[in-house]
Amino acid sequence: MSNSVHIIGGGMAGVEAAWACARAGVAVIIHEMRPKTGTFAHRTGDLAEMVCSNSFRSDDDQQNAVGLLHWEMRAAGSLVMEMAARHRLPAGGALAVDRDAFSRDVTRAIRSHPLISVVEEEVTEMPGHGLWIIATGPLTSGSLAESIRQITGAEQLAFFDAIAPIVYADSIDMDVAWRQSRYDKGDTEEERTAYINCPMTKEQYEVFLDALLAAEKTTFHEGETAGYFDGCLPVEVMAERGRETLRFGPMKPVGLTNAHRPEIKPYAVVQLRRDNALGTLYNIVGFQTKMKYGAQTDVFRMIPGLENASFARLGGIHRNTFINSPTLLDAEMRLRARPNLRFAGQITGVEGYVESAAMGLLAGRLAAAELQGETLPAVPATTAIGALLNHITGGAVAKTFQPMNVNFGLFPPLAEARGGRRGRADRYKGYTDRAKDDWAGWLRPEAGAQAAE
Repeated sequence: MSNSVHIIGGGMAGVEAAWACARAGVAVIIHEMRPKTGTFAHRTGDLAEMVCSNSFRSDDDQQNAVGLLHWEMRAAGSLVMEMAARHRLPAGGALAVDRDAFSRDVTRAIRSHPLISVVEEEVTEMPGHGLWIIATGPLTSGSLAESIRQITGAEQLAFFDAIAPIVYADSIDMDVAWRQSRYDKGDTEEERTAYINCPMTKEQYEVFLDALLAAEKTTFHEGETAGYFDGCLPVEVMAERGRETLRFGPMKPVGLTNAHRPEIKPYAVVQLRRDNALGTLYNIVGFQTKMKYGAQTDVFRMIPGLENASFARLGGIHRNTFINSPTLLDAEMRLRARPNLRFAGQITGVEGYVESAAMGLLAGRLAAAELQGETLPAVPATTAIGALLNHITGGAVAKTFQPMNVNFGLFPPLAEARGGRRGRADRYKGYTDRAKDDWAGWLRPEAGAQAAE
């Protein structure tokens, strides 16, 4: 055990941690409870299964913090980014993938690596010895969650996450809907037509909104509270916050022109994004939901173009958990009470596939260095990965700590940058240029480390 790093969880963070360790020449054992012990949200026993969306969001590494995170991960040899590129789907400026093919290839790469072993078992208690990375994600099993609570002496925070439905493409009425990415974004025609758009008039929007609000919803168990993460709200919860909320969120009509009636501006637009390489499946963007199944089909078929929609998967809701990282973890993501235990991924309070994978990548590098008797320099807070690390290990206020996507608000301000909307493009470019230089500088001491493949 002293010669290996053990990882609990084979999600985005777990596979990135394992890959980083193996690239550094360190043996890894992944403990993954699926498929022997399943969850309501997962469908397969593959590693890095994409449960909610099939998108890694923006791939713009000059103007977007998520795109910058992609860039940093690629520079560090990320497995997730390599496989995402291999199975990329048209999605305008976003990085979307064929989720099943992506997970299958990640699983194949992990299982075929000579330094990585996968043990299919559920770990129910926090290990007392050895070097471990806890990357169990938001669906940490109840027994392990209880063990974490006992060790930390702190209650885990909880919020609820919802899954968007997936529609069969051939059931969408393309005499009503049309293909277009917002603002025609993309370098190819395929990218510029990556989304299917369903337009609504004001009257249709109001009727849809009423039905959405009145629909029967999933109820929570006694003692549970719905502390939703703002970045992944159920569509009906957004609707409850005001009748215009959806029109300024997932149903915003800006940057789109109805190909069937270009002279009429839609009042609201529902977008669907391609979900597989064949183009046979599309997910309804931003429509995570806690509605009951019968209500979902009734309400979503009110969307123009989806009147006869067939659903490959309906939406769902599940409880997510994360630790109060600012009070529990040190600067190297180790549990202060048990320094042999590192946490990585969504359980630390970062939100999203990319952020989770990035924290796994970093945890793996840190663990491998520790096992080899080395100490890595501090990760610059000016980088996307460093900004996330700083947020979860002390940058956030522990009392109000909530899951966070990467964003430029987490970065140290630029010494000289123009404020306001007019200066935003130059300011964002300043953030990304600085981050790339600093990340390259941080990686350089390890440039000689070769992958053990």
